[in-house]
Amino acid sequence: MRLGLFLAYWPWFTPEEQVELAVLGDELGLDSLWISEAWGQDAVSLLGLLAGKTERIGLGSGLMQIPARQPAATAMAAASLDVISGGRFRLGLGTSGPQVSEGWYGVPFKRPLTRTREYVEIVRTILARRTLTYEGSAFTLPLPADAPGATGLGRPLKLLAKPVQRRIPIYLGAIGPRSVEQTAAIADGWLPFLLNPEQPELLLDPLRAGAEKAGRGLSEIDVAPVVPVALADTVEEARDLVRPWLAFYLGAMGAKDKNFYVELAAMYGHGEAARTCQELFLDGDRLGAALALTDELIDSGTIATTPDRLPERVARYAAIGSDTLVIVPCGDKPAVVRAAAEAVASVAAP
Repeated sequence: MRLGLFLAYWPWFTPEEQVELAVLGDELGLDSLWISEAWGQDAVSLLGLLAGKTERIGLGSGLMQIPARQPAATAMAAASLDVISGGRFRLGLGTSGPQVSEGWYGVPFKRPLTRTREYVEIVRTILARRTLTYEGSAFTLPLPADAPGATGLGRPLKLLAKPVQRRIPIYLGAIGPRSVEQTAAIADGWLPFLLNPEQPELLLDPLRAGAEKAGRGLSEIDVAPVVPVALADTVEEARDLVRPWLAFYLGAMGAKDKNFYVELAAMYGHGEAARTCQELFLDGDRLGAALALTDELIDSGTIATTPDRLPERVARYAAIGSDTLVIVPCGDKPAVVRAAAEAVASVAAP
């Protein structure tokens, strides 16, 4: 199992911390670092900066939001980042949720599975430097002459830039059963949040089903769970360090009746705590939301532990078939990164 770093977005990490941890990960020989976006810092700009600060570590968007960009803009960014980094880029994509898609970008959150599939197909066509023509239900390129406002002058084009990699890997962030199935069919990697190593079948069964339907093996998919990690003298102290992260995803990443993370927590048997957390967060009580999280809910989706037990907790993710453990370092972040690197190395050792 490999180790990756999820360096998210501001204000969870400052720009200085993102550079410091990226350089540290590069020096430690880690597999990858991932930059995300919500409704603040974008991923592309920061990845360009980090490409110039590092030499070997893989650079990934985890995730670039599909409603934020037309697929051609995403493909151009991916090609540019691949060239700038010398062939180290990995493209992670996600639909986000309805409140971001419609509230921030003004893009209707409808048929997300179809939109994702067509988006990936268009991006792959562009990155393969084939002339772009596409007829789908969400996208049609070039724009038809009879489309509202069209001039009829659009023509098929081909990417001018040439990526370093023959095939830039595409990752998807998905946790809904149908989305996970589709991920297994069309993506090179999967970046789930809240993958519980004690109940892995809730997410891994749809992944296996999707791979089987597509005639693929799981070995063709980089299973890369994103996991907040904190270390402290006591487990209770470590849990307190990851509470804000978990509360933010349960409380802010979705609408009251449409939050994929709350739904997944309920599937794990922690619905009451997840919904209480969400309600308090939406009411503006972030501290109360974090404190509403039970120990069981925290332990289901994070690694909050003492240093001596870290290898054991890491090994649980290896045991369920994770290929890359993408950690969100919390607390003393450099110390967590170094300890996680040692723990993953010990798990991988014969």
